[in-house]
Amino acid sequence: MFDSNRIKKQSGIIGTSIGIEQVVEMIAQVATVDISVLITGESGTGKEVVAKAIHKESKRSNKPLIIVNCGAIPEGIIESELFGHKKGSFTGAGENRKGYFEEADQGTIFLDEIGETPLDTQVKLLRVLESGEFMRVGEAETRKTDVRVITATNKNIVDLVQKGDFRQDLYFRLKTVNINIPPLRERKEDISQFIERFALEFTRTNDIRYRGFMPDAVRKMKQYDWPGNIRELKHFIEKILVIEKGERITLSMIEKELRDVLSLESSFNPALPVLVQKPSDKAEIDLILRQLFLLKQDTELIQRMLVGGALKPTPDNKFSDMNIDPSSVSFPNKSMEIVEEGFHYIRDDAIGDMLIKDLEEEAIKRSLRYFNNNRRKTARSLGMSERTLYRKIEEYGMEPKIKNRK
Repeated sequence: MFDSNRIKKQSGIIGTSIGIEQVVEMIAQVATVDISVLITGESGTGKEVVAKAIHKESKRSNKPLIIVNCGAIPEGIIESELFGHKKGSFTGAGENRKGYFEEADQGTIFLDEIGETPLDTQVKLLRVLESGEFMRVGEAETRKTDVRVITATNKNIVDLVQKGDFRQDLYFRLKTVNINIPPLRERKEDISQFIERFALEFTRTNDIRYRGFMPDAVRKMKQYDWPGNIRELKHFIEKILVIEKGERITLSMIEKELRDVLSLESSFNPALPVLVQKPSDKAEIDLILRQLFLLKQDTELIQRMLVGGALKPTPDNKFSDMNIDPSSVSFPNKSMEIVEEGFHYIRDDAIGDMLIKDLEEEAIKRSLRYFNNNRRKTARSLGMSERTLYRKIEEYGMEPKIKNRK
């Protein structure tokens, strides 16, 4: 039985979604077997991270891993880079030079963006995969290398084959095993973990105070589809941490940075049909949740007006029409908030190991710190009287422990 958590920890893979767990399981299955692997997925999904994980879990882990971005090498020199060249074989070739395949001997070579390689180079790649043989540019001597080949692409190789831009025999040779990495929009439950990891790494490296992301800010980030995937999310987090240096990241900060993307969504009338870039079933769920939220708000409004006497039933038990300004009725903060499925304030693994008084003490302590020891605001946020709050502080002996935030 493979250890998913160990593989993720050692390789830096983040997430607990079904899609990423399947990727980790595939890594565990193929890593120890010397076969070629084709990693597919959109740009920014972490294909290089998966390639490194395969190498680290393989029998070649103590040998070199050579990473080559085929799309970044000009067509005229890619063969020289991959297979090396002989001195004088072309202008600028002042000495004999090893290529990446020789450098990776006994180890692993990762060819990223394999779909960008020219057809002539693909022929030579096929030969290396089949027999381990190659020739340096300008040299007639056949050389051998023992290397495991991992490739990756964000393109549809089948389409390239049909267009004649990629050799079919090479495609079949490369796809012995195919690991497809799901885009971030299909594993949004992992976004919280990415935020914490990227934020902590960036703030520690740059000596920036980190005070976290508010829950509603994180939920807003999960509403965005992140077409640039993990790479885009990472850059966004780093950008907002620099702009809002030392501050707790709030919903308004996130909305400000995502204004260009989210402004259309906020400007539409929710009662009208809109074009959304989401699957129909996801869009329907969002609409249902929104309507439930509005319904719950209406219900609470009526309850408040009944309690306050602003709304009275008529003798026939029907409510008379009244022109009441809802803004005049106070609502408890977030009392009717709908959160996504699977989100809990108490971790599942903590159930059974805590008491209600422990939860109450923690809630009071953290609320006091959040409101800079303002007991009136703290009591209001916790839904208790100030007298009760004072009694609780004394009961739990918290007075000496509470310090104002700097």
